[in-house]
Amino acid sequence: MTTTLRPTGPLQLADNGEKSRTYEVRVNSRPVGTIELATGPGSGHPSGIVRSLRIDESDRRRGRATVAALAAEEVLRGWGCGQVQVSAPADAVPALRLLESLGYTERGRTMLKELPPGPPVLPADVEGRAMTEAEYADWGAQTFDRYVRSWTDHGMPPEEARARVEAGHRDILPDGLATPGISISVLVHGGDAVGHLWVAPREVRPGGRVPYVYDVTVAEGRRGNGYGRALMLLAERVALEAGDTRLGLHVFADNIPAVRLYESLGYGTTFRDHVKQLL
Repeated sequence: MTTTLRPTGPLQLADNGEKSRTYEVRVNSRPVGTIELATGPGSGHPSGIVRSLRIDESDRRRGRATVAALAAEEVLRGWGCGQVQVSAPADAVPALRLLESLGYTERGRTMLKELPPGPPVLPADVEGRAMTEAEYADWGAQTFDRYVRSWTDHGMPPEEARARVEAGHRDILPDGLATPGISISVLVHGGDAVGHLWVAPREVRPGGRVPYVYDVTVAEGRRGNGYGRALMLLAERVALEAGDTRLGLHVFADNIPAVRLYESLGYGTTFRDHVKQLL
């Protein structure tokens, strides 16, 4: 039997050049599932994305998903993609095993916490306040550069990393501090700013928008004093004050200290992000 991908419609092209297309997974001429592919922002060798892969229950455990995933890689190579990204639920053990067998490596995790009913108490020697417009320009530039470096350090081409961060800032902070629904805070100790926190709504699962920690940073020379934990407690207060009961974030899998901090605060992993080089 031959497993192939058959387009269900024309190739979709966004204004920014990103592509997407949905395919039927077929065994000979019989449909057995679907797969949706896309590209991320950037040019040159952009990242390909497997948005979804579903095999009908009656056709599972027969290697259909493996062949479909390999065929998807060939499609993405044809689109000029240098790597492919996949995000799988943390409890989807068969999918995670498949990714490992195909040579994918875990790059990051989405984590989520169910918040307690009352706001946590911050350490007595720190307080949080809103960021001022005067502080925003420097913080924005530093955050942008840090995001770009973080993505390039994890294998993303510099041009694509810059395009990804630019697109994210346009979407999430279109009006800076005046953007509705966002919170950018400063953690203060003894009158000095020792850290910054950025929280904004994000969809972490279909139909599920929650406050999301986009950036949490302790100032240089101030690390190792518990300010990272204090910032995360401040994030919980921000979410609860907005009337929410959950808080999400993303962390790179190799940032072991951060992963341990979030786990110690009660966060659980909901999705695991994987990547594979194609070119």
